[in-house]
Amino acid sequence: MPTLEAIEIKIKRLQEQAEAIRVKEASATLDRIVELMRDNGITIADVEAHLGGAKRRGRVGKKATASTAAVAPKYVNPKTGATWSGRGRAPAWIANAKNRDRFLVDGNAESLATPEVRKAKRGGNYVRGQQPAKYRDPESGATWSGRGRAPAWLANAKDRAKFEIAAANGRAKVTSTRAGKKTSTAAKRKGPPKGKQAAKYLNPETGATWSGRGPAPAWLAAASDRSEFLIRPNGAHKATA
Repeated sequence: MPTLEAIEIKIKRLQEQAEAIRVKEASATLDRIVELMRDNGITIADVEAHLGGAKRRGRVGKKATASTAAVAPKYVNPKTGATWSGRGRAPAWIANAKNRDRFLVDGNAESLATPEVRKAKRGGNYVRGQQPAKYRDPESGATWSGRGRAPAWLANAKDRAKFEIAAANGRAKVTSTRAGKKTSTAAKRKGPPKGKQAAKYLNPETGATWSGRGPAPAWLAAASDRSEFLIRPNGAHKATA
């Protein structure tokens, strides 16, 4: 039976043989590397520069990965809940969208939040009790405060602004003002003043005059230019027709 000392001596010899084989293989590998460097015109400086660049790229890559992981989503698909940070290639659900603003997370946060979160957010601005009417149906007179589900007469309206009570009141005031102006103007234009009128036209041959009211006299009716018969400001004739 071999002794412990004999076993230790055998282990030492095996280790020496393994080291010799390792050195031989390493030398062969180095010879191959040197040969490849010589064939391709590569120097030790090139190798060092390459190794240094690889280390820098590795550090930058790690930083970039950490930065990418920290970027919060900017857009959200309200149907599926998928998000996109806005960096890199856009996903299919937003790539062809003409207006990406409607996919912004801020605009869809309310729809994505749970009922508890939505209730908590609205708690500060919500006013309990009966709300004043904001919209009115001009046909039926029905009103809606803008809270809860919209009534049928407003739910499918493309432009709800025309149903707003404030806007309707504004239009009514404008209409009333315009009507008042028309009435006032009509009152001002309502017929000439009554009573005796001053002469406006004069027949230079006979001295006959006409005020311009009623049917024109024969001596003026056929005139092609009535301005020739007008009484001048310094005229002395004041008689009426």
